[in-house]
Amino acid sequence: MDKKNIEIERKFLVKDIPFDLKLFESSFIRQGFLCIDPCLRLRQKDDNYVFTFKGRGYIKRIEFEYPLSFEQFSFLWKKIEGKEIIKRRYLIPLYGDYVAELDIYEGELLGFKNVEVEFPSEEAANEFVPPKWFGKDISFVTEYTNSNLSIFGFPGKK
Repeated sequence: MDKKNIEIERKFLVKDIPFDLKLFESSFIRQGFLCIDPCLRLRQKDDNYVFTFKGRGYIKRIEFEYPLSFEQFSFLWKKIEGKEIIKRRYLIPLYGDYVAELDIYEGELLGFKNVEVEFPSEEAANEFVPPKWFGKDISFVTEYTNSNLSIFGFPGKK
């Protein structure tokens, strides 16, 4: 399997945001899930449309992405399970070559924030020291995956 099809990332809650987000590049993201096991995701990122297959796992898993036309995306969107996920993603440079992908949610998850960092290896992921503005590490908490948030809502809410 090609290394570029392996995603290695850690995910955190956010304590506070100590800077002005207008200083950073951002994208509008809307996504929905055709299935959560296996994870089959549809994503609109600004004016781009992608179908993604994600394998099982926590910090490390396979991921394949396929571009879609707007028409293909619109046809498949009618078949999503659960609720759509709407968020704005900010790209915030960290030390080294790392980038924090800060997601601030809208819609059903209004006010929820989390941040992910992708890594070149599991060793790098395990050695990563998060900045002070990062909160609890939720890399192993399945209730916070976007697929589960779309089906079950925010953890602890009934």
